[in-house]
Amino acid sequence: MKKNQPPDSKTRTKIKINGNEYILRSSYPSSYNEELAVYVDKKMKEIRMQNPSLGASRLAVLTALNITDELFKLQADHDVLLGLIEEERKK
Repeated sequence: MKKNQPPDSKTRTKIKINGNEYILRSSYPSSYNEELAVYVDKKMKEIRMQNPSLGASRLAVLTALNITDELFKLQADHDVLLGLIEEERKK
């Protein structure tokens, strides 16, 4: 199964992020949901190490901004690569 195409059925996964447990209801497999949670938790820990006095809300916002920055950079790289592929196809 591709990660960007969820199946029809829902799964419930207990995840832990920043010391808090959540039940995530998702169309994706539990293993994928756990992988996402581990990544977010890791990013939060990295930011907390640099800014130990941050409250949970600010930590969450900074983590979201950092992950979004990663996403935007990867999307830009992806677009460049698609452009290069298209140029090669036209030759």
